[in-house]
Amino acid sequence: MRDVNETADLLHSAAIHLLRAAGAHDRETTIGPAQQSALAVLSFRGEMPLGRLAQLEGVRSPTMTRIVTGLESSGLARRRRDEQDGRITLVAPTRRGRELIRDSRRRRIAWIASRLESLDQRDLAAVARSATALEDLFGPRDRPWRPVE
Repeated sequence: MRDVNETADLLHSAAIHLLRAAGAHDRETTIGPAQQSALAVLSFRGEMPLGRLAQLEGVRSPTMTRIVTGLESSGLARRRRDEQDGRITLVAPTRRGRELIRDSRRRRIAWIASRLESLDQRDLAAVARSATALEDLFGPRDRPWRPVE
């Protein structure tokens, strides 16, 4: 039986390989990884202040401003001033931006599903249980990670 550190190491490696391989399908989009990541956060969490988006993405506000400017010029996001505090800029995805993220997610999920099809039912059930446990451990705490309509 593996110890916790060995399991963590194996999971870390598997997660990197999975994300890299699935991310190869993101190259079909017209925007770069930083823009796609920011747009995904907006599409799944909804409108938010630019500073909060920067914080969630682990970048400084000037960097996020450049990312959002690119998204806005592509018609994928929009900015507006907060009505209560005009100093705050709110950012939201446009319908076209949400569709781009939805389509990208579908491509990645289809690729992952195609790989999972090679598993027998027992192993597929084990992966499903593990995925549920991982989502419980590492998923967002404040709300489910589901698209905002």
